[in-house]
Amino acid sequence: MRPRTLVLNAGFEPLAVVSLRRAIVLVLTGKAVVLATDGPGVRSSSVVLDRPSVILLSRYVRVPRARTMPVSRQGVLRRDAQRCAYCRGPATTVDHVLPRSRGGPDSWENLVACCVRCNNVKGNRTPEELGWTLHVVPRPPHGPAWTLRHAEPLHPLWVDYLPAAA
Repeated sequence: MRPRTLVLNAGFEPLAVVSLRRAIVLVLTGKAVVLATDGPGVRSSSVVLDRPSVILLSRYVRVPRARTMPVSRQGVLRRDAQRCAYCRGPATTVDHVLPRSRGGPDSWENLVACCVRCNNVKGNRTPEELGWTLHVVPRPPHGPAWTLRHAEPLHPLWVDYLPAAA
Protein backbone atom coordinates (compact mmCIF):
# COMPACT_ATOMS: atom_id res chain seq x y z
CA MET A 1 0.00 0.00 0.00
CA ARG A 2 1.35 3.41 -0.94
CA PRO A 3 1.63 6.07 1.75
CA ARG A 4 -1.19 8.61 1.54
CA THR A 5 -1.54 11.99 3.24
CA LEU A 6 -4.69 13.71 4.50
CA VAL A 7 -4.92 17.35 3.38
CA LEU A 8 -6.85 19.75 5.60
CA ASN A 9 -8.07 23.12 4.41
CA ALA A 10 -6.91 26.17 6.38
CA GLY A 11 -10.17 25.90 8.37
CA PHE A 12 -9.20 22.34 9.40
CA GLU A 13 -11.91 20.63 7.32
CA PRO A 14 -10.83 17.57 5.32
CA LEU A 15 -10.13 18.46 1.72
CA ALA A 16 -8.47 15.51 0.01
CA VAL A 17 -6.13 12.55 0.27
CA VAL A 18 -2.97 12.89 -1.79
CA SER A 19 0.15 10.89 -2.53
CA LEU A 20 3.22 11.20 -0.34
CA ARG A 21 5.06 12.90 -3.20
CA ARG A 22 2.35 15.58 -3.60
CA ALA A 23 2.29 16.19 0.16
CA ILE A 24 6.05 16.71 0.26
CA VAL A 25 5.87 19.17 -2.64
CA LEU A 26 3.16 21.16 -0.82
CA VAL A 27 5.27 21.28 2.35
CA LEU A 28 8.54 22.17 0.62
CA THR A 29 6.91 24.99 -1.38
CA GLY A 30 5.43 26.48 1.79
CA LYS A 31 1.83 25.83 0.80
CA ALA A 32 1.23 23.46 3.72
CA VAL A 33 2.56 22.58 7.16
CA VAL A 34 2.87 19.11 8.66
CA LEU A 35 0.50 18.33 11.54
CA ALA A 36 1.18 14.59 11.98
CA THR A 37 3.91 12.26 10.79
CA ASP A 38 4.41 8.52 10.62
CA GLY A 39 7.12 6.19 9.55
CA PRO A 40 10.75 6.83 8.63
CA GLY A 41 11.91 10.07 7.14
CA VAL A 42 12.17 10.99 3.49
CA ARG A 43 15.69 11.99 2.51
CA SER A 44 17.20 13.95 -0.29
CA SER A 45 20.73 15.25 -0.75
CA SER A 46 19.92 18.40 1.22
CA VAL A 47 16.72 17.78 3.24
CA VAL A 48 15.45 15.17 5.71
CA LEU A 49 11.69 15.19 6.37
CA ASP A 50 9.48 13.01 8.49
CA ARG A 51 6.84 11.30 6.36
CA PRO A 52 3.72 13.52 6.58
CA SER A 53 0.44 11.80 7.43
CA VAL A 54 -1.67 14.96 7.89
CA ILE A 55 -0.92 18.39 6.43
CA LEU A 56 -2.68 21.75 6.79
CA LEU A 57 -2.86 24.18 3.88
CA SER A 58 -1.50 27.65 4.63
CA ARG A 59 -4.23 29.41 2.63
CA TYR A 60 -7.95 28.63 2.52
CA VAL A 61 -9.15 26.90 -0.65
CA ARG A 62 -12.77 27.49 -1.61
CA VAL A 63 -14.47 24.19 -2.35
CA PRO A 64 -17.61 24.12 -4.51
CA ARG A 65 -20.30 22.44 -2.40
CA ALA A 66 -22.42 21.52 -5.40
CA ARG A 67 -20.07 18.80 -6.57
CA THR A 68 -21.62 15.36 -6.57
CA MET A 69 -19.80 12.10 -6.24
CA PRO A 70 -19.94 9.86 -9.31
CA VAL A 71 -21.79 6.58 -8.78
CA SER A 72 -19.52 3.57 -8.29
CA ARG A 73 -19.86 0.03 -7.02
CA GLN A 74 -17.41 0.68 -4.18
CA GLY A 75 -19.23 3.90 -3.31
CA VAL A 76 -22.61 2.14 -3.01
CA LEU A 77 -21.10 -0.63 -0.87
CA ARG A 78 -19.40 1.97 1.34
CA ARG A 79 -22.58 4.08 1.67
CA ASP A 80 -24.58 1.01 2.78
CA ALA A 81 -21.79 -0.22 5.12
CA GLN A 82 -21.36 -3.46 3.14
CA ARG A 83 -24.80 -4.67 4.34
CA CYS A 84 -27.51 -6.12 2.08
CA ALA A 85 -30.43 -3.71 1.74
CA TYR A 86 -32.88 -6.65 1.81
CA CYS A 87 -31.64 -9.18 4.41
CA ARG A 88 -28.95 -7.09 6.22
CA GLY A 89 -26.34 -9.81 5.60
CA PRO A 90 -22.85 -9.12 4.22
CA ALA A 91 -23.09 -7.52 0.78
CA THR A 92 -20.62 -8.11 -2.01
CA THR A 93 -22.57 -6.85 -5.01
CA VAL A 94 -24.84 -4.00 -6.08
CA ASP A 95 -28.52 -4.28 -7.09
CA HIS A 96 -30.80 -1.98 -9.08
CA VAL A 97 -34.02 -1.42 -7.11
CA LEU A 98 -35.83 -0.79 -10.40
CA PRO A 99 -34.06 -3.23 -12.78
CA ARG A 100 -32.14 -1.78 -15.70
CA SER A 101 -34.24 -3.84 -18.11
CA ARG A 102 -37.26 -1.83 -16.91
CA GLY A 103 -35.55 1.53 -17.34
CA GLY A 104 -33.89 1.76 -13.93
CA PRO A 105 -30.97 4.21 -14.03
CA ASP A 106 -27.46 3.81 -12.62
CA SER A 107 -28.01 6.40 -9.90
CA TRP A 108 -27.47 6.72 -6.16
CA GLU A 109 -31.27 6.62 -5.70
CA ASN A 110 -31.67 3.31 -7.60
CA LEU A 111 -28.62 1.32 -6.44
CA VAL A 112 -28.26 -0.56 -3.13
CA ALA A 113 -25.73 -2.97 -1.69
CA CYS A 114 -26.91 -6.56 -1.95
CA CYS A 115 -25.78 -10.09 -1.15
CA VAL A 116 -25.47 -12.59 -4.00
CA ARG A 117 -28.37 -14.74 -2.73
CA CYS A 118 -30.86 -11.84 -2.57
CA ASN A 119 -29.63 -10.50 -5.93
CA ASN A 120 -30.25 -13.89 -7.58
CA VAL A 121 -33.69 -14.32 -5.98
CA LYS A 122 -34.76 -10.79 -6.89
CA GLY A 123 -33.66 -11.11 -10.50
CA ASN A 124 -35.66 -8.87 -12.84
CA ARG A 125 -38.31 -7.90 -10.29
CA THR A 126 -38.87 -4.99 -7.95
CA PRO A 127 -38.81 -5.42 -4.16
CA GLU A 128 -42.56 -4.66 -4.05
CA GLU A 129 -43.30 -7.56 -6.40
CA LEU A 130 -41.55 -9.92 -3.97
CA GLY A 131 -43.03 -8.33 -0.84
CA TRP A 132 -39.57 -7.20 0.29
CA THR A 133 -38.76 -3.96 2.07
CA LEU A 134 -35.59 -1.93 1.78
CA HIS A 135 -33.70 -1.50 5.05
CA VAL A 136 -31.95 1.59 3.66
CA VAL A 137 -33.17 4.62 1.76
CA PRO A 138 -30.94 4.91 -1.31
CA ARG A 139 -29.75 8.50 -1.63
CA PRO A 140 -26.61 10.29 -2.73
CA PRO A 141 -23.84 10.33 -0.11
CA HIS A 142 -23.09 13.58 1.67
CA GLY A 143 -20.72 14.99 4.23
CA PRO A 144 -17.00 15.61 4.41
CA ALA A 145 -16.09 11.92 4.49
CA TRP A 146 -17.27 11.58 0.89
CA THR A 147 -14.94 14.28 -0.34
CA LEU A 148 -12.01 12.05 0.57
CA ARG A 149 -11.47 9.88 -2.45
CA HIS A 150 -8.99 7.02 -2.12
CA ALA A 151 -9.44 7.16 1.66
CA GLU A 152 -10.10 3.51 2.26
CA PRO A 153 -9.00 2.36 4.72
CA LEU A 154 -8.66 5.47 6.84
CA HIS A 155 -5.26 5.89 8.47
CA PRO A 156 -5.44 5.74 12.32
CA LEU A 157 -3.61 9.09 12.62
CA TRP A 158 -6.40 10.78 10.63
CA VAL A 159 -9.14 10.03 13.17
CA ASP A 160 -8.40 13.12 15.29
CA TYR A 161 -8.70 15.36 12.20
CA LEU A 162 -11.91 13.94 10.69
CA PRO A 163 -15.49 14.75 11.72
CA ALA A 164 -17.27 12.15 13.86
CA ALA A 165 -19.44 11.06 10.92
CA ALA A 166 -16.36 10.11 8.88
